[in-house]
Amino acid sequence: MIVRTTKRCAGRGLKNQVAAWALGVGLAASLAHADSAARPFDIPAGALATALNRLAESAGLQLVYDASIAAGLSSRPLRGSYTPEAALQLLLRDSGLSYRIAENGNVVIEKQTLNYRPDPAALPAVNVVGNRAYDPNNPFNQLYAVPNASTATKTNIAVMDTPVSIQVVPRAILNDQQAVRFEDAVINNVSGVQRAYGTADMYESFIVRGFDSGEQNYRNGFRRSMGKFDVSNMEQIEVLKGPAAVLYGRLQPGGMVNYVTKKPLATPYYALQQQFGSFSEFRTTVDATGPLDSAKTLLYRFNGAYDSGESFRDIVDHERIFIAPSLTWRPNDRFEANLDIEKRHDNYMDDYGVPVLDNRPVVGRRNLFTGDPAFRPRQDNTLVYADWSFKFNDDWAIKHKFQWDETDIVFGGPGPNGKLNADGRTLGRWVITGTSERRSYSTSLDLTGKFETYGLKHNVLVGGDWFFFNQDAPDNMFASSDWGDPINSTFDIDNPRYDTIDVAAVNAIRPNWFWRERDDWYGVYFQDQITLWDKLHIMGGGRYDMAGYGGFGGTSWEATKDGFSMRHEDKFTSRVGILYQPWDWLSVYGNYVESFGSNNGRNGLTGGSFQPQSAEQYEIGFKTELFDKRLSSTVAYYHLKKTNMLTADLSTPDPLDQVAIGEARSQGIEVDIKGQLSDNFSLVATYAYTDGRVTKDNNGTEGNRLLNVPEHQASLWGSYQFTEHFKAGLGGVVVGKREGDTANSFQLPGYTRLDAMAAYVQPIGKTRLTAQVNVYNLLDKEYFTGSTSWIPTANVGAPISAMGSLKLEY
Repeated sequence: MIVRTTKRCAGRGLKNQVAAWALGVGLAASLAHADSAARPFDIPAGALATALNRLAESAGLQLVYDASIAAGLSSRPLRGSYTPEAALQLLLRDSGLSYRIAENGNVVIEKQTLNYRPDPAALPAVNVVGNRAYDPNNPFNQLYAVPNASTATKTNIAVMDTPVSIQVVPRAILNDQQAVRFEDAVINNVSGVQRAYGTADMYESFIVRGFDSGEQNYRNGFRRSMGKFDVSNMEQIEVLKGPAAVLYGRLQPGGMVNYVTKKPLATPYYALQQQFGSFSEFRTTVDATGPLDSAKTLLYRFNGAYDSGESFRDIVDHERIFIAPSLTWRPNDRFEANLDIEKRHDNYMDDYGVPVLDNRPVVGRRNLFTGDPAFRPRQDNTLVYADWSFKFNDDWAIKHKFQWDETDIVFGGPGPNGKLNADGRTLGRWVITGTSERRSYSTSLDLTGKFETYGLKHNVLVGGDWFFFNQDAPDNMFASSDWGDPINSTFDIDNPRYDTIDVAAVNAIRPNWFWRERDDWYGVYFQDQITLWDKLHIMGGGRYDMAGYGGFGGTSWEATKDGFSMRHEDKFTSRVGILYQPWDWLSVYGNYVESFGSNNGRNGLTGGSFQPQSAEQYEIGFKTELFDKRLSSTVAYYHLKKTNMLTADLSTPDPLDQVAIGEARSQGIEVDIKGQLSDNFSLVATYAYTDGRVTKDNNGTEGNRLLNVPEHQASLWGSYQFTEHFKAGLGGVVVGKREGDTANSFQLPGYTRLDAMAAYVQPIGKTRLTAQVNVYNLLDKEYFTGSTSWIPTANVGAPISAMGSLKLEY
């Protein structure tokens, strides 16, 4: 809140400071002028002053009272839908206090027995005015700027107090942009992030600060390995820039993408949305939440989605069924337990994009599909998540979390062997079939506390975690005409036919590729966030990992199981950061972070294990909160080096021998701006300059740019609320040229894409109906979103397309 205090008026004799809290949509309003419609409230029992503060923030009121009259008074919990006036009456019930409206619009709270008649015109002499604030429990929240995030520190502290770059994409942005794909929500709204492609579109993965996240994303702080995700259950997405191994264990150093799921609410809310778009896109989502008992100690939420459609790509289509029920039990103010279940079924086509000719992807063929409809992959995922937390007091708490994540995958489909042949039109293809079973288990236990020593304020975290991932691929089969297999897999892009592969011959080939993989670790970590003079914030922490990895493929499944073994490493990593806040609107920060990266596997020459990858980062930057904290920004410069990458071992004659001495470096500048320029104008703007290169390598790539990393990229999105009912938005992305492979043998051209939206809200009784349309790629530009990491192909962006929506909320 913004506090604005003026001198006391002479002769009034007020001996106590007068306090006021206010929050509204735009300017603070009086109770008489506030919206008389009922709205949801969820204010726990506690100090009356705190409850009045939260009421003012939620209802858009300006309250004025002598602070001493609320001292020592408590309030009952306020949960449910009420008008602002009814909510205020309930909070003041049995308190001995009443309210009245002054001539200047202030709501004056006073003792019922006190003949307190100050001149209403004098009340603004001491005035505290609050502005719009982000409420994560309000489904109707339209704010783009989020003040707090937990991913960077595992404690929910202000972004302005955190000496690292953490970017948040709230639900409001996802709704305005109708982002139905996880990648669109991230890439369009966060600087320095690109999509990474491993095996067609089987897994969603990102490149952050130049480094591929390795198909690892996070849900509520827990790692999800190699998956696809649905946005219907996401409340917000948090992107932590730079190494995050200190709190989360082994992962790539560029950063981590963590999505935070929707939680059950004590106030009932229901939403049904029907989306329909180009290429027969049909998507239905439902969101329902509320209490299950009269005391509102047991809450539920249910999110679900059905998504089906075709594509601008020939043959390609998809179908998804997703459900996510959750429960919250909150018997008192100290204890809370949560249980989430997710079930997802995906039926889709493997699509590797378009082939490459010489040093460019082929153009004018964005609908060209080089796969085959005879092969159709699918995924079935089940996730169970549970946590409980207990507050010992206002300062100390403990939290335990657990997650079980299981995915069964059926592979199927062809992919290109390489670039187009010399004739410029034919392409050799391989075919894969088989299954994969993937299981992961995660658990963590965290103790957090706050205390003071010699004027230093401490916010400490001590915890430990365990992660286990296992993958079994017992029956995979690879075949190719180029390898002598009689399957007739050649493809002609000028005469595309989808009956050339001999499916019977493919099915007759016995499994010839087997794989077992296991990744696990135990980690203990600590962190202390120290505040001095309320302006200087110092963060320090470390982690000790006991990690193991095993990956082996034999000539048969039995040989694979027999030959499998684990390798273990122990490592300590640290993180330090400092932030100085000379004014409320400005924070200047710097950090040094170490990372414990991916395991490099087994050394075939020595039989031992390679040294695991590691990294270190130096970063400086500043953050601002402008326009009464409605607009936030982060500007950062970083230098990040990744070491112990595998490269050829020149000391032996075998070209397949490797040694872990390779290095890569990424450095650059990132700018992220989100929030409100006014009550009606919301904005997202990003820019990233990324210089990512291989700095040490024996494979001939030293000095090359990193795969799929543009030197320049930017995005801009703005929405304007023209009237109470009508909103429109316009924005776009600009991405520079990217290298298509590590050898830099072909390039993806840069592109610009323009998007727009319009929405109209119509109240219907107690419900509200939102009609919305989004148009993507307004200029119908042909562009490429990225290339596959291990074969020369380029994924194609969609042509001009539209998404319509009707959403009913209550």
